[in-house]
Amino acid sequence: MSLNKKILGVIFANMHEDVVPELTRERTMGSVMFGGRYRLIDFTLSNMANSGVDEVGVVTKSNYQSLLDHLGSGREWDMSRKNGGLHLLPPFSNVASGMYRGRLEALYGITDFIKHSDADYVIMSDCDVITSLDYNAVYNAHIKSGADITAVYAPCNLSLETASHTNVFGIDDTGRINNVLINPQLSGECNISLNTYIISKNLLLSMVLDGAAKGVYSFAKSILQAKCGEYKIMGYKHDGYFSKISSIKTYYDANMALLNTENRKNLFPENAPVYTKIRDNPPAKFAIGAKVTNSLIADGCIIEGTVENSILFRGAKVGKGSVVKNSIIMQDTVIGKNCSIDCVITDKIVSITDGKILTGSANYPIYIGKGAEI
Repeated sequence: MSLNKKILGVIFANMHEDVVPELTRERTMGSVMFGGRYRLIDFTLSNMANSGVDEVGVVTKSNYQSLLDHLGSGREWDMSRKNGGLHLLPPFSNVASGMYRGRLEALYGITDFIKHSDADYVIMSDCDVITSLDYNAVYNAHIKSGADITAVYAPCNLSLETASHTNVFGIDDTGRINNVLINPQLSGECNISLNTYIISKNLLLSMVLDGAAKGVYSFAKSILQAKCGEYKIMGYKHDGYFSKISSIKTYYDANMALLNTENRKNLFPENAPVYTKIRDNPPAKFAIGAKVTNSLIADGCIIEGTVENSILFRGAKVGKGSVVKNSIIMQDTVIGKNCSIDCVITDKIVSITDGKILTGSANYPIYIGKGAEI
């Protein structure tokens, strides 16, 4: 796949961190681990790479050391280039900007980067939505409709909990967005924003500079909501599989959904692979007597006990006699002997000593922080 116009990709790595403070206390939203071997940013960045977007800026704010380690030069996404490629954009890129409060202020901080690109259009995306999306189709719809802004949305049966961290679009018969609700208190079938937008570079710069002059910082409130009658904002309906992270429960559910074969096929289509940083781990090792059912086991894991309906990240270890069910066990976590683990999320490098019993529920999974010892 290749876009026939020069496109600049902009990924916001720190947006929506407040919805999962447990996971983002020491990392950006983009570097939150997912699905056994990936980070959330891998899906957005791979979508851009697969669509032919070869110049991407990743906007950071804080706690971005793990993100820098993960992305490196961008080689895994074929973005280690002399021209274009991957650019990591820490805060204060613009001497006149401060620590940003919203998308417009973040863009103001990287105005020089945007100006120096020879792109005609900009695709902006966050890292809280996990999906496979072809930006060629979004771009073609944008050009065909003559829109000022095209926003990607998807129909979704919304709950009150998830609605409080979601933007909802009202869309007329022509596909134009005529109403924007920001974090509404409602439930039911809605058209929710997937936080992906395409806009011409010149119009975006005009909006950003105007916003800086007026002291406004929210793209959703000051542009999408306040000016949906002034600008032609069209919706692009995404019919594919997606998960949106809006709480620790939705994070848990999104991971558990990967145990369904059909969901994995939809999220990882053969023609659009998801790239990530490679670690030189040995294959997973299953000891005599180990039992594993309906689980995703990453490379480098050592399983001596029983694992059911769970996701184990690289280098995780399950000791003899231990039973792990319905859980997400992150990288390099060690579970000792004769433990019982059910509906638990462990962060990286957690140590659970012999004989421990930890039981949560699907609605309220137990979270254990990075480096903890139980």
